[in-house]
Amino acid sequence: MLIEGYDHGPLDAGEPLSARPGFWSNYLSEICVGGAGTERPVPEWFGEDGADVDALSEVLFDPERWPVFRVPGADGSGFVVVFRNLPGEYGIDFVLTRPVGDCVRQTATWEGEPRTELTWAELVRIADSPARDAEGVADPAARLLLLLPLLNGLDVPEEASERLSAALTAVGVTQDLALNTAERLLTGLTGKAWHDPAWGSPLSGG
Repeated sequence: MLIEGYDHGPLDAGEPLSARPGFWSNYLSEICVGGAGTERPVPEWFGEDGADVDALSEVLFDPERWPVFRVPGADGSGFVVVFRNLPGEYGIDFVLTRPVGDCVRQTATWEGEPRTELTWAELVRIADSPARDAEGVADPAARLLLLLPLLNGLDVPEEASERLSAALTAVGVTQDLALNTAERLLTGLTGKAWHDPAWGSPLSGG
């Protein structure tokens, strides 16, 4: 696998890893930091086991293999998510790809806190427009979650909670957990408490 600017990295197709237990907790927990009061993110928010998370983290953050997740778009553009596993210089890079003939360029680096790049409408459009017959992630739910760290939290509509909860459910998070986890993710991304009134009160059984 070749990506301009990553000649020094041992890139490896990582798409199959997104289906492994422990992946989404490894990938998305950092977004929840600071977004749920003083709570520390735990694998259970994603319906995952701590042992699975630890085991998969050794694969995801292995300096000898840098997992790459391709999110190609129907118009020929898209993103590539690269686990840049340099010792002492770890980060997750989001590389914008253009149609054949144009170069790729790095648009954001996520190191501890996400740098926002996409509006909610852009995120949904990319998630719902996979390229046909192209290598990479085609499932809209996984595409949405992979690019979620790029979300610009300044203007996120109320319906985002329902869509995000559905995406989490589609990748294996149980519905009762997905609602709260979606709220934590949106709170972390937007910097404000997030709650969809349609979810109801836990005291009323909602």
